[in-house]
Amino acid sequence: MWMHCLLIRQLSCFQKGQDYMYEVRPDRRTIDLSVNSLSGKVSMELFRLVQVQTLNLSHNHFTGTIPKTIGGMKNMESLDLSNNKFCGEIPRSIFNASSYIANPELCGTPLKNYTTEEENPKTAKPYTENEDDDSAKESLYLGMGVGFAVGFWGIFGSLFLITKWRHAYYRFIDRVGDKLYVTSIVKLNNFDRLWSG
Repeated sequence: MWMHCLLIRQLSCFQKGQDYMYEVRPDRRTIDLSVNSLSGKVSMELFRLVQVQTLNLSHNHFTGTIPKTIGGMKNMESLDLSNNKFCGEIPRSIFNASSYIANPELCGTPLKNYTTEEENPKTAKPYTENEDDDSAKESLYLGMGVGFAVGFWGIFGSLFLITKWRHAYYRFIDRVGDKLYVTSIVKLNNFDRLWSG
């Protein structure tokens, strides 16, 4: 899906031939287009909406540079452009580095002086929702099924196909059964003698 800003009052999003409209009223305080798989360049018009207090475009596939007009958004309290594919230098702004996390091509003021790799937004791991969980479950179930089939047919298939092994298995089962029977009878007789006498 990619995003294209037609007017300052309306965003038009296209996905597989279908149009989705997102109305941007001049008095709108919050714009949240996060986690929508949007891609392409973000229109400069979006960053000229001076009344916006919260702008969240995170977890999409936006590209291009972040416009310098973002510094002119005087009412902006929260900005999240993380987990996209923005590039270039970050314009001067009042936002912290977490606003730009997981945009490896970005550079500039808030991304400097990090002591650990986990703190650095350039090297932080992007958000992947539940993709890993689903594939791990599928792999687990597939592995369990294959393991059961191989184990079952490895033992019982060989007993079924190889006559010598089958006869040896039956003799072993007979011996174990006989031994259990004799042991249980002896124990019962000993127990019976203790109680009776």
